Amino acid sequence: MSKKTSFGMFITFEGGEGGGKSTQIRLLKERLEKSRHRVVMTREPGGTPEAEKIRRLLVDRAGGDWSPAAECLLLFAARAMHVRDLIAPSLAEGKTVLSDRFTDSTRAYQGYAGGMDKDVIETIKQASIGNLEPDLTFILDLPADLGLARSNRRHEKGGTTETRFEDKDLAFHEALRRGFIDIAKKDPGRCIVIDATQPIDKVAEDIWSHLT
Repeated sequence: MSKKTSFGMFITFEGGEGGGKSTQIRLLKERLEKSRHRVVMTREPGGTPEAEKIRRLLVDRAGGDWSPAAECLLLFAARAMHVRDLIAPSLAEGKTVLSDRFTDSTRAYQGYAGGMDKDVIETIKQASIGNLEPDLTFILDLPADLGLARSNRRHEKGGTTETRFEDKDLAFHEALRRGFIDIAKKDPGRCIVIDATQPIDKVAEDIWSHLT
């Protein structure tokens, strides 16, 4: 296997709503495990008991009307526990960690779309988790209106209340998409943009092609 897929690799999946991150993480986990990788699949906010409690505050539609700055602080509180108790130990044991969102989501949601000062986000990041960044990030990109339509259909079927961010207006989600694309342009060595309008199997193959 290539250097990219050595043990202890940290891979994140990013993008706006409805891009299929959860599905693609599951498919990649199955494929890596068939190649005898030890894989940990996790999500943000979440991943530890403490972080899951913070998740309910942030993503549930009744979780509160947090400002972008307050959201950022809560996210990094959750992330600090996530890194300390799950991500860092798993990487140290040589496991491949697949995470549904990480710091890029804070940069995009609270920074680009929420209007929070990006330098302040980076300062909080340094204080919370230091220099840790993923080895590889897949940004699943699609038009904001299409992503929201997909997400809404999924939520209607599942009956979830985790719609606080989906409920924001289209302008927010379009700014979010632009933010993720800008993040990818600024860090092309780490970030790979994947066309998420394609069929699920084609998206999975595109992702796998960057790991072999």
